Amino acid sequence: MKLPPKRDILTGTQDKKIKPLDDMALFHKEMGNVQPLEQETTHRESTSLEPLPIFQEAEKQYATDSVYSEEFEVKTVGNEEILSFQRSGVQDRLFSQLRQGQLRLDAELDLHGMTIAVAHQQLAEFIDECRRQNIRCVRIIHGKGWGSKDNQPVLKTKLNAWLQQEDNVLAFCSTPIEAGGGGAGAVFVLLRRQQK
Repeated sequence: MKLPPKRDILTGTQDKKIKPLDDMALFHKEMGNVQPLEQETTHRESTSLEPLPIFQEAEKQYATDSVYSEEFEVKTVGNEEILSFQRSGVQDRLFSQLRQGQLRLDAELDLHGMTIAVAHQQLAEFIDECRRQNIRCVRIIHGKGWGSKDNQPVLKTKLNAWLQQEDNVLAFCSTPIEAGGGGAGAVFVLLRRQQK
């Protein structure tokens, strides 16, 4: 059985097949009589901020770039000279324990045989990592400089200056011979506690 075509109730006309308009055609049909407004061209300035590096990256950058000034007046030290530095506020008893090797060592860095540039980088990263891990006492081996040009202890001299410039270093001293590092070839370093 075939149904008769539907009639529009209001007009009484029969339905014809109407092809629906696509979205663009419909948009243009609706916007046909609209006139665009005239306006001056404006250029918006970006208000977005550059992302900041995460905290660890900022710390690492501090640790690896120009931590120690080369303009610091460096006093050349002798091959067998004993290094000793105590920042004001460090108790004499604590410094004495450091000198005698009575404080527990939690880390060691061997700079012996490195170039100045590499040693500078390694020292900065080492101290930064020790601070992150709350390490308090370390040994740094620098050698005596007998293999250097003119038998001058270049690395030992630089390390002496670098450690004095490092705010996180409270004290350092050459190790006793029995503690390893050949006495004047290594230092014990006492680091500042991490503030909570």
